[in-house]
Amino acid sequence: MAGYVLAIDQGTTSSRAIIFDADQKVVGVGQKEFTQHYPKSGWVEHDPEEIWDTVVTTVKAALDKAKLSASDISAIGITNQRETVVLWDRKTGEPVHRAIVWQDRRTAGHCEKLKQADLEATFTKKTGLLLDPYFSGTKIAWLLDNVKGARKRAEKGELCFGTIDTFLIWRLTGGKSFVTDATNASRTLLYNIAKNKWDEDLMMILDVPAQILPEVLDCAADFGVTDKDLFGAEIPILGVAGDQQAATIGQACFEPGMMKSTYGTGCFAILNTGADMVPSKNRLLTTIAYRLDGKTTYALEGSIFIAGAAVQWLRDGLGIIKSASETGALAEKADPTQEVYLVPAFTGLGAPHWDPQARGAVYGMTRNTGPAEFARAALEAVCYQTRDLLDAMHKDWKKKGGKGEKETVLRVDGGMVASDWTMQRLADLLDAPVDRPVILETTALGVAWLAGSRAGVWPDRSGFAATWKRDRSFEPSMDEKTRKAKLKGWHRAVERTLG
Repeated sequence: MAGYVLAIDQGTTSSRAIIFDADQKVVGVGQKEFTQHYPKSGWVEHDPEEIWDTVVTTVKAALDKAKLSASDISAIGITNQRETVVLWDRKTGEPVHRAIVWQDRRTAGHCEKLKQADLEATFTKKTGLLLDPYFSGTKIAWLLDNVKGARKRAEKGELCFGTIDTFLIWRLTGGKSFVTDATNASRTLLYNIAKNKWDEDLMMILDVPAQILPEVLDCAADFGVTDKDLFGAEIPILGVAGDQQAATIGQACFEPGMMKSTYGTGCFAILNTGADMVPSKNRLLTTIAYRLDGKTTYALEGSIFIAGAAVQWLRDGLGIIKSASETGALAEKADPTQEVYLVPAFTGLGAPHWDPQARGAVYGMTRNTGPAEFARAALEAVCYQTRDLLDAMHKDWKKKGGKGEKETVLRVDGGMVASDWTMQRLADLLDAPVDRPVILETTALGVAWLAGSRAGVWPDRSGFAATWKRDRSFEPSMDEKTRKAKLKGWHRAVERTLG
């Protein structure tokens, strides 16, 4: 076997297919954006058929660019936007409604009712999650209750539920495989992460019938083979992980205490806690980092809903910039005497606040505030939010005898990390080193490794970890007085925004 591995990276705004060779070098890429639907304020939907079309198109484009055929590919790994919900007909594969996206807030009222019934502690103990519309469970319930006939059909076993990975596997295998992996299952509010199985009590509370749920496998497992007619040959699907867990694997964060943060549409920081399920006292999530050979590795996770999306807002909403790459140079020109804070709660605030009702706000504007100050505020907002996550993680992890905060080195990835200005400001506000890897495609690389190692054409875990290389380390250079003043201003802005 030539050792080529195909990674399907199905994200929130685009689908990508990336082919790696045996030396983990990218040899072919296909990418295609798809439509974002906003039927009501706070609602976000995707068309599953459009997602499927973009996946097939980008896989063919990547094969074409790499000058390879499907028979040259040893294995496929799939990574996906997590928590996004699809419900489809088990016979025809036709979705019964648009996919409800992880950013969607329509079930905030349902979550609030469950909290008022004192059920949050039950969900947190079993799933490690909080009751928030971010997660899949209440989205599934909404579809069953609001799509005509869906609940009856679900109870008869006529419908399938899946996060995007499950839907894609079902389609790729011609309906032969109805499966997911442990990381995606762990984000549904229905999966008991201690017992590693769907939880009957939670299914009963959310009124989700067992027959619509997929089988849960390890992250590296036999998920089925692609239909020969799709790409010209059968290809085994051997690796699956939700996008943030895939990036954790791609960053080789295999040891307890290692941490990665991905800066895409949102920002997601994950701290490996090993075999320990560390319960958070600071409203972080306890989740599955990965499950290999039946052994579960856990993590603490902090989720920020708006990171790169704030830069998109500068471009598309305000028209301040034409491309995201302009923001660093623009921020550099900002007036240092103006402290402008953007709290980007466009879809509520995530960890450690978890306030779905909060909305975005800008503080500190004067008559002299202009595009440069807005650009700096948008980039700094990402850094401030990361600092909040890191502080919360240190509090939880230290209680379990974890590493001291001065030992933290953050491995970063995602589109925003290409900005040297942003990464330097991140190191300054964290007061900790920030390491940017040579390979920025860590999400795709993570599932490529799961699939490639399972196929026996890529190295094992230790061999893969040894291949991780640093592009640049950003060391903090901001003085303590300035850092404290800036953080104090940020926390005051957040307090004014909450609720």
